[in-house]
Amino acid sequence: MRFCLFYVLFFVGIGWGFAQNSISLNAHLNDSTHTFTIEQELVYTNSSNDTLTQLYLNDWANAFSAKNTPLAKRFAEEFARRFRFAKAQERGATYIKSIRSSIHDSLIWDRPEAAQDLIRIKLHQPLLPGQNFIINLDYQVKIPIDKFTRFGVDSDNNYKLRYWYITPGVYKNGKWQVYSHKNLGDQYNTLHDVQIELTTPPQYYVGSALDFKSVNTHNGKKTVKLSGKNQLDSKLYLTNSFIFESLSTNTHEVITNVDDDELQPEIKSILLDRILKYYKEKLGEYPHEKIFVTRDDYLNSPIYGLNQLPGFIRPFPDGFQYDIKQFKTITNYLLKNSVHINPRKEQWIHDAILVSLMIDYVNEYYPHMKLLGNLSDIIGVRWFHAADLEFNDQYQFLYMNMARMNLDQPLSLAQDSLVKFNKNIANSYKAGVGLKYVEDYLGNETVKKAVKDFYTQHKMQPTSAEDFQQILQKDATKDLSWFFKDYVGSNKKIDFTIENLFKTRDSLRVTIKNKEKNDFPISLYGLKDGEIVFKKWIENIDKTKTIEIARQGVDRLALNYEQKIPEFNQRDNYKAVTKFFNKPLQIRLFQDIEDPKYSQLFFMPEFNYNLYDGISIGPKLYNKTVLSKTFNFSISPKYGFNSKTIVGSASVTNKHQFANKELYAITYGIGGTRYSYGYNLFYEKYTPFINFSFRNKYLRDNERQNLLIRNVNVRRDIDPTRDLEQPNYNVFNINYRYSKPHLVDYYSASFDFQLAEKFSKISMSLEYRKLFRNNRQINLRFFTGTFLYSDAMETNYFSFALDRPTDYLFDYNYYGRSQGSGLFSQQIIVAEGGFKSQLQPEYANQWLSTLNASTNLYKWFFIYGDVGLVKNQHQNARFLYDSGIRLSLVDDYFELFFPVYSNLGWEVAQENYDQKIRFIVSLDLNTLIKLFTRRWY
Repeated sequence: MRFCLFYVLFFVGIGWGFAQNSISLNAHLNDSTHTFTIEQELVYTNSSNDTLTQLYLNDWANAFSAKNTPLAKRFAEEFARRFRFAKAQERGATYIKSIRSSIHDSLIWDRPEAAQDLIRIKLHQPLLPGQNFIINLDYQVKIPIDKFTRFGVDSDNNYKLRYWYITPGVYKNGKWQVYSHKNLGDQYNTLHDVQIELTTPPQYYVGSALDFKSVNTHNGKKTVKLSGKNQLDSKLYLTNSFIFESLSTNTHEVITNVDDDELQPEIKSILLDRILKYYKEKLGEYPHEKIFVTRDDYLNSPIYGLNQLPGFIRPFPDGFQYDIKQFKTITNYLLKNSVHINPRKEQWIHDAILVSLMIDYVNEYYPHMKLLGNLSDIIGVRWFHAADLEFNDQYQFLYMNMARMNLDQPLSLAQDSLVKFNKNIANSYKAGVGLKYVEDYLGNETVKKAVKDFYTQHKMQPTSAEDFQQILQKDATKDLSWFFKDYVGSNKKIDFTIENLFKTRDSLRVTIKNKEKNDFPISLYGLKDGEIVFKKWIENIDKTKTIEIARQGVDRLALNYEQKIPEFNQRDNYKAVTKFFNKPLQIRLFQDIEDPKYSQLFFMPEFNYNLYDGISIGPKLYNKTVLSKTFNFSISPKYGFNSKTIVGSASVTNKHQFANKELYAITYGIGGTRYSYGYNLFYEKYTPFINFSFRNKYLRDNERQNLLIRNVNVRRDIDPTRDLEQPNYNVFNINYRYSKPHLVDYYSASFDFQLAEKFSKISMSLEYRKLFRNNRQINLRFFTGTFLYSDAMETNYFSFALDRPTDYLFDYNYYGRSQGSGLFSQQIIVAEGGFKSQLQPEYANQWLSTLNASTNLYKWFFIYGDVGLVKNQHQNARFLYDSGIRLSLVDDYFELFFPVYSNLGWEVAQENYDQKIRFIVSLDLNTLIKLFTRRWY
């Protein structure tokens, strides 16, 4: 029996050994070229029940090899210019010399189309279940600079290595689950043992979570041997000085360089020990001894908000700053290296556990920490509702930012299909808040126990969202199908209101309306003087549901009073029982965070500027909060210091949003303005409108379409110095706009129809911008417009303009719209003809066609050229042209145009050349803000 037992254990041991994937590599660093020469042996075990005829390997270093890789395309989609304009030596690549089997036969391999960072190997013989296959690779890896993803070679020649060697892909559920590198930090590897022999110049220190086996220096080279069991990600740093500190806790060694705010090592050790103890208590023991977390790990997944303000502001205590940074970074690291889910498609599991742990951690150790930190105590700041918010309120707030904009996406959607704001912030926060929602709904420790059971049962082995769902539902006392179906699997909104209330002496009959089509439960509260008298969960509300409850002396009823549910609109959740108003009115100075307990009204000083009114200042009364709302109004009277009279604007708008539809919003309303259009001359404009907004249901596609229908009504003072042909007029306008912005290829088009008493006209403009691989950029714009009919008009007020539209619809922000000379006449808005030189004829009362083009010379310097035909009634068409230099510091915000040659000849040699220079200067901050936010939405 001993003999038999020996053989059983022997062969089972062999089977276990074969079931484990392993990587052994010998890497030599050539510091001058930032290149590693690698000889690697990869043992792949077929742990599936299928027979494999090909293998896939992850070669993510090769994602940096060209400007058309999935990684490069991702950067371009998010308007990240650095990679596109990088020099060849700054980008990385993998150069494969050979891929052979264990018997040294060359293997047939290729890279799948449009996936240059994956390797597909054709096997000579089918690989049966349980069998392994040995692959020998000989290749070089060129390390990119760290400016693209924070990993690579930095300016101090330190190497921050992640995904730097070839790893086996994952075969699961009958298919290969391999994905290209898109700077999402989600490489999906099989669990593997790893052994690394690393040879570098002697000055380099090695930072890693792997075990150090030996360090030797010989012939001017340092050789370090490292190994690790059951690894998912072998991050490794080579630094010229040892920038990390090793801090010991009761259970683990933490190697880190996360900013410590100059805390004493003893304090840091205490905090780290508390973090790891908390992790063990809530989830379980982390299976590896060393923990390696870096500043770059934190910066790639920071705590967004005031934590990112410059250090000299410091709104939070130093200990809290360090503690919460390390808690998120360490917990993120531990989960990624022990919970083996598909990070591209099931990241929400990871995020839900991480964020819910962060919420619990802050509640336990920092229960009174405010969202604004110490700023909440400053006079002036503490008057805002934002100063009342707890630190943990940020998670629901930032998710709701996307929900209110109709840009939220399902948690179950693949990471590379999310817009950047959802990928980095909103979806992870929604996942964590959702888990707390379920916890509050069940009202016991079921959720926390389920999360711990999931971690304990599935750590260090492949798992899935289905496993998490089964464990969570198993011990739940209520049905949770709504959570996985509607909350995780869709972007359905949660939105309830108290539709009706019938009161008797002893009871209340309450009708609750579900404004969306879903199965979410909602909490109902009874309030007495702002204190909670009772709380009751209402379930299975299809459209409406009526319940009867004891009165219990309450003066108000409220839904979701504690705001634990991420509800779309909480402003209509209150119903008065004994009070006169459902909610009290609150008037605040300056825009604030929405407080659903009040009906809020804001006012703030606002200013504007034009040459004739001068600086105009006045109060703006409005209802818009930081988060967008569907109904908005604004009244903004101002006093013009030059015109010495009241000017200003007012508007009322309402928006209907449609989730997951190409027609995603319909906005309608009316707006009006009154300002000066000349000295002591005023115009009044009011415009009813309706706007249809279209967007691709795949939100990462930046394609947009807008159809605007409006009627522009203008009343102008009569100018005694010149004849106004038509001082008062109405223009019915239909405008269709199409745009598809992108870093590489930019398209836009506009079609416009106008109908007035004395004329009708149509026009079209097309724009195209192309960024070539050699970083040469070309910009093209074509405009054509014609009058359908026009009565004999004595002026060119309604004519097409070659270089400076008259703007009779008062759409453009001219600072001196009536100026024919001087600095303000040199302001240019590229519309209609788009010329920069002031040529004759400058207007067309029949038709106009122009082409504007420019290309870059160096960085912000462009050369431009315009050509066009101008046709006026009873005259032959005139051919006009101009050319010059364009200095574009910020597109559409600050630009200068220097004419060189045109129909006027060499303009640079003519008198008063300074008066020919044209400029674009925008005081509208929204124009500048959009340049930064476009990559996030």
